[in-house]
Amino acid sequence: MLNIVLFGPPGAGKGTQSTNLIEKYQLVHLSTGDILRSEVANKTSLGLEAKKLMDQGLLVPDDVVIRMIEARVDANRNAKGFIFDGFPRTTKQAEALDELLKKKHTSITMMLALEVDDAELITRLLNRGKDSGRPDDQNKEVISKRIMEYNSKTAPLKNYYTEQGKFHGVKGVGTIEEIFDRLTGVIEMY
Repeated sequence: MLNIVLFGPPGAGKGTQSTNLIEKYQLVHLSTGDILRSEVANKTSLGLEAKKLMDQGLLVPDDVVIRMIEARVDANRNAKGFIFDGFPRTTKQAEALDELLKKKHTSITMMLALEVDDAELITRLLNRGKDSGRPDDQNKEVISKRIMEYNSKTAPLKNYYTEQGKFHGVKGVGTIEEIFDRLTGVIEMY
């Protein structure tokens, strides 16, 4: 089973590359944001629990998110693998994900991190903001804060997966095809 944590700062191209990887390797996309919205919309017990917290302005705790991921993994028992998008974000979450997957007799195969320098990210996000209308992609200060937040919060995760021999930084600059070729080159080594 091929289980990939796809990582990168805002604007690195995760969405585009995730779609391409899912298609090529027939993986199931597990986006915690999508899962959370779906659970809330479907009024599942976990969704109702999460909504109650979100309505109070609280973050959904890791254990609730892990249970949602577990439900999706269980619903896709015959999957060839998963791409984890937006999770884990902390070492504690990575450890919880490892425990969950161990119970399912699988594990994270690799973390692929798209690496793009900050100046390029700012340019990409400002351009995306012109087309998307997303306010968070139209303000250089907000973009810079998002990038700093990513860099400070995710460094421990890089270390976590490096210690396991699963971290792979991939240059995220070039054409979509060039970046995709770099990603698949890493995957094909396994």
